[in-house]
Amino acid sequence: MSADWDDGSADHRFRVVPAAYVLLRREGQVLLQLRAGTGFMDGYWAAGAAGHVEPGESVVDAAVREAREELGVEITPADLEPVTVSHRGIPGGPALEQRVDFFFAASRWEGDPALQEPHRAADLRWFPFVHLPEPVVPHELVVLRGLHDGAVPRVLTHGFTDAGA
Repeated sequence: MSADWDDGSADHRFRVVPAAYVLLRREGQVLLQLRAGTGFMDGYWAAGAAGHVEPGESVVDAAVREAREELGVEITPADLEPVTVSHRGIPGGPALEQRVDFFFAASRWEGDPALQEPHRAADLRWFPFVHLPEPVVPHELVVLRGLHDGAVPRVLTHGFTDAGA
């Protein structure tokens, strides 16, 4: 990513870091990776694929790219089911911790999911929604439980005084 992508026109505005999450599902199960070597929530189970949206990239394109890069699978945009959006952060905290996370689920893809970045994840496994591993990244666990229960709020917030879920 080029350091000059930001022209400074929004210096006075609050900024957030957008990210795309892809939850692969099959027969009551979800594919999760065990984070390692990232410096963030290492040792926690997390979405099979997730990452930051790059400048000039849509969140849908980011989801497709992350699935390819992290799992080696191809997902068409039409096969991405929007699940929820989560605004999380630490009010007054560092800019990097002000986030908007777009969660997608997919039940169709091409290829066999496999760990593509062993330097960033220690394991990749299918888990039944009714028996998720411990620990799971907390803001992702809210989404996973909601998927199992069939009731994911359209918008979630974390780290704010009006935090939902």
